[in-house]
Parts: sequence; C-alpha cells; structure tokens
Amino acid sequence: QLVESGGGLVQVGGSLRLSCAAASGVIFSINTMGWYRQAPGKQRELVTTITRDGITNYADSVKGRFTISRDYAKNTVFLQMNSLKPEDTAVYYCNALDYCTADGCYGTIWGQGTLVTVSS
Repeated sequence: QLVESGGGLVQVGGSLRLSCAAASGVIFSINTMGWYRQAPGKQRELVTTITRDGITNYADSVKGRFTISRDYAKNTVFLQMNSLKPEDTAVYYCNALDYCTADGCYGTIWGQGTLVTVSS
C-alpha cells in the first residue's frame, strides 16, 4: 500500500529523487512518513522522517545532503538525495507510522523498497 519509485544507478556526486505514495483511496491519513535503508550485509537504518506537523529528523550521515518533503494531500513523501556517496548504496524503504484506513488505524507499513546504487 506504499509504492516507491525513483531508484537507480548514479555516479558519485550525483543526485536522485525518490517518491513514495500511499494507495489512494485506501490510506486516508498518516502521522509520520519516512525513509529507511538497508545496505548489503547490514541492518536497516533510519535515513529521515517527517511528521504530520512537518518536523523532520535526519541521520547524521545524510544531513546537508538529503532532504525529505511531503505532499500531505496525496499522502506522498519524497527524498531528494544530493552529493551521493558509494556508502549511500542500499535498498531504500518508505515507511508510514500511525496510519488510518476505512477499516481502522494501524501502526506501521512498509513499501517494497527501491534500489539505489552509487558508483565510484
């Protein structure tokens, strides 16, 4: 019910923009949306989040390079990634925390992931 797009292959120093949209007509509201990533052989880690009130949080490793934004009307979140490094290579997962559907409100849901590869 979260669909990501925008991953791909990029050279060091390049940019990519990821998008994540909640299923229209299924998910009506979301408190916090965010991005996590998992590199090969590593645990999934927080990249950035944005709350319903627009409060953002970034991992130290991406501060100043990545920017999260959100379209509240469309329940869509974006991740603008600039100055990409090889260590940014990972599968990026979209996350929605505290969301509501017509059937009720729930805790968390994940997207299927999109691969970002930064080549040196």
